[in-house]
Amino acid sequence: MTGWASEGRAGAGAPDGAGVRARVRTRDGWAVQHAVLTVTDMTGTQVLRAEADGEGAVRSNEPLAPGAYTVIATAVGYAPAASTAMVTASGRADLGTLVLARQGGVELPPPGPWTIDPMHSSVAATAQHLGISSVHGRFTEFSGRIEISETPEKSAVEAVIKTNSIDTGNAMRDQHLRSGDFLNVETYPDITYRSTGIDAAGTDRWTVHGYLAMHGVEREVDLDLTYLGSGPDPWGGTRAAFRATAELRREDFQMNYNQVVAAGIAAIGTTLRVDLDIQAVQGESLPF
Repeated sequence: MTGWASEGRAGAGAPDGAGVRARVRTRDGWAVQHAVLTVTDMTGTQVLRAEADGEGAVRSNEPLAPGAYTVIATAVGYAPAASTAMVTASGRADLGTLVLARQGGVELPPPGPWTIDPMHSSVAATAQHLGISSVHGRFTEFSGRIEISETPEKSAVEAVIKTNSIDTGNAMRDQHLRSGDFLNVETYPDITYRSTGIDAAGTDRWTVHGYLAMHGVEREVDLDLTYLGSGPDPWGGTRAAFRATAELRREDFQMNYNQVVAAGIAAIGTTLRVDLDIQAVQGESLPF
């Protein structure tokens, strides 16, 4: 059934509900539009080959015999991902989301200095509001440096965030966040982070230990870090991408302002969820 892809996507004359369903995504959730899904039986014989559509979805309507199969997802620029699938008596297999990592993604970037690119990075924070929804904000001005070591656990990072750059999409709320009730930007213009150590947590995941200084208080804060891969950029440089998360308690940094709207319910949650999406450029400076 090689060359089945175009016929299967049309699904002409195929039994309803049969076939293979899958979504192919990058590790940060983007669709891999050019992915190819190959299915082989236990003898190694290829029984299906299908291409993902523009949304990274594979939808075949061709039934397969019940049993176990090997599924391999491939795409140019990504490392292949293999898994085992069970086809039910209906001839259908739901594979869920297949995640592809960049080619060589678990290989760390070359050792040396890397400069965080704020134009292609984001520093965001989320707080619960009224106990029923979330308020999202971000800092638009920040800088930082990553020093990649030959021994990953000896790598280091330092970053500075300008508190005045807080942006939640509402000028009145931003003004309040800049006041003495929260960030007190006139007295404390910077939030800083400096790492003290790194522990491996998986093939492409690490726990970064360090100190966060904010609102005149310095506390130990760990970052859950995922390495997303590296590659060339259009300006002749090399870039590496990381995602990191952390949770902070406002009271740890003496930001205790709140309003109680009901028994046990505060207007603003006491915990902040921090999400960092970072691109870093190899070298001591940015290309622009």
